[in-house]
Amino acid sequence: MPAPTRLLILTILALLAPAVATAAEDDAATFNMQAENDLFASDNDRHYTNGVRLSYLTKAKPCPDDRKRCLSGILRQVTSIIPAFRDGEEHRISYSLGQNMYTPSDITVRELLPDDRPYAGWLYAGLGFVSRNTFEGRAAKTYNRIDNLEINIGMVGPWSGAEFAQKNWHKLFNFRKPQGWDNQLHNEPGLVLIYERIWLFNKRPEILPHLEMEFAPNIGGAVGNVYTHAAAGLRARIGINLPDDYGPPRIRPSLPGSDYFSPGERLGFYVSGGIEGRAVARNIFLDGNTFRSSPSVDKKHFVGDLQAGATLVAPRLGVVPPFRLSYTYIWRSKEFHGQDFGDRFGSINLSFNL
Repeated sequence: MPAPTRLLILTILALLAPAVATAAEDDAATFNMQAENDLFASDNDRHYTNGVRLSYLTKAKPCPDDRKRCLSGILRQVTSIIPAFRDGEEHRISYSLGQNMYTPSDITVRELLPDDRPYAGWLYAGLGFVSRNTFEGRAAKTYNRIDNLEINIGMVGPWSGAEFAQKNWHKLFNFRKPQGWDNQLHNEPGLVLIYERIWLFNKRPEILPHLEMEFAPNIGGAVGNVYTHAAAGLRARIGINLPDDYGPPRIRPSLPGSDYFSPGERLGFYVSGGIEGRAVARNIFLDGNTFRSSPSVDKKHFVGDLQAGATLVAPRLGVVPPFRLSYTYIWRSKEFHGQDFGDRFGSINLSFNL
């Protein structure tokens, strides 16, 4: 691995370590492991080909009426300029580390493919504020709400380590050797501010008393030199002993879920489906580098996701802590002009309630 990449990873981990240690002393909370890959849904190896994300979500703390007492430092400054953001009855802090990987359709070609998306990687660390409101004090409670505000800071280009990761992964499992990484985007620091809100409407059908249903519309968006877009969508789920969560998390950009989950006393299971549309102003992995010439394609300004999946949530089983295990199948519409087909990939999530 190149020395700059090792230095970036060590710096990110050093920044996260004090926060994680503080949360652990406070007996918090949820640890998530996420992997997304086209191998999980098709035999293709192209475009958004791999993503990994680790996250840590602290234990919930009550949020007083005075917002400033809930927030500190940069979170206080950032949330003050987000008109839609509102505190809830409780809040959590999230810390994450992830890497996304993008390639053209044919990775066996060494030369630049000018009509296909370029090679690119994105290594980032995230700091977020999660606000949840159950409206338990309201006379006629019909829905819950969760707000997620997150800042991602990282590196696009060779220092992301994506070339090293894909070449060695393919070598380990004797997959096709990727040949064109010399054509990837240049090194560029990345900064993205992300906001998401999910409403959760509960319903228990009378004709099926053992099943529960939930509908969760969402809005959101991102601003930064990596992503800039606005989004809206809807998720529905039906199952037995539905856990208290907002669906399994996904690697952005995507239909949002949540790192947060709270298992019940019995085993829970549900199937879910969702749709989201995004109006895209910038996607560095299609538009190319911000401040210098680089490979690029003519992106589409409207992109849609369809997804379906299944989730199992278990209470504590002996020495095994409560966990959530999910699989999601995603179909994504064409992202750039000249793209032959939409993309298919799968997402696997494993979360532990510590």
